[in-house]
Amino acid sequence: MRWGIVATGGIADVVTADLLRVAEAEVLAVSSRQLPRALEFAAKHGIPRAYGGTAELLADPDVEVVYVATPHAQHYEVTRAALEAGKHVLCEKPITLDLAGARDLVDLARERGLFLMEAMWTRFNPLIRELRGLVAEGVVGEVRSVRADFGFVHEFLPQHRLWNLALGGGSLLDLGVYPVAFAQMLLGEPAVVHAHGSLAPTGVDAEAALLLGYPDGAHALLTSTLTTAPAASATVYGTKGRIDVPDRMYNPDRIVVNGEERRAEIEGSGYTPQLREVVARVRAGDTESPEMSLEDTLAVMRTMTTALDQLGVRYPVLR
Repeated sequence: MRWGIVATGGIADVVTADLLRVAEAEVLAVSSRQLPRALEFAAKHGIPRAYGGTAELLADPDVEVVYVATPHAQHYEVTRAALEAGKHVLCEKPITLDLAGARDLVDLARERGLFLMEAMWTRFNPLIRELRGLVAEGVVGEVRSVRADFGFVHEFLPQHRLWNLALGGGSLLDLGVYPVAFAQMLLGEPAVVHAHGSLAPTGVDAEAALLLGYPDGAHALLTSTLTTAPAASATVYGTKGRIDVPDRMYNPDRIVVNGEERRAEIEGSGYTPQLREVVARVRAGDTESPEMSLEDTLAVMRTMTTALDQLGVRYPVLR
């Protein structure tokens, strides 16, 4: 299955290295706004074709699947163009800057009968898969609360993608999407969302705390921040026990189930299981993955959009 990589930044570099571990996939092409960067990336990873623009890559009839690794603000435009070109798409999280954009992409993919998935690699981590199974089996009883945090200290640089409103910066879209997706994986979409935080001078959220509330009283407490360094960890609290996901909750190599530690070996940098899922689903003729469904993506984006509105973050609408 022939892949095209859009963008040549750090995430594209790591994911491409993991994609090369998938025997059923071939990385055929890469594009960058600057052709020399595409050529350098292609040489590093042994990619035969390099393009100086997204449109050129999408016009390549041999490219079947496109991985979108651009900054957040470009996800919608590039993914929509790829779908219009008849390509299957794996798009980095968050899939768009808001719910309306995500819904438009989902509708287009379904209309064209093409595979589309947000690259929430955490869902395919072997221990997260195990955790979901344990919860389904009732090992910790009924889940009543989820706590998850992800953040680090990043110097305020107005033009950096994390602080730049035009690039889709802010803690919630970049980091908070992991805790939100983790909580909703277990509790579903909340009935109530309460968000509190602070804005940077550029208008992005520097930090955010979310309370997700459910009709039966279950809840999730989630944080994301660019101003402090909490452990990137999560805990699932049930009526019969708990599951702790220590630091790196987005790609854990161990979890603790009712006091018992369980470990798993991470393949590559952790993206390989997700990439194998895309290949398998596309080959099977599926248009989405049940482990990271399009409805899951929309549900998480509904929560994120509500929280961003409450925080006062207003991204430019590019569509």
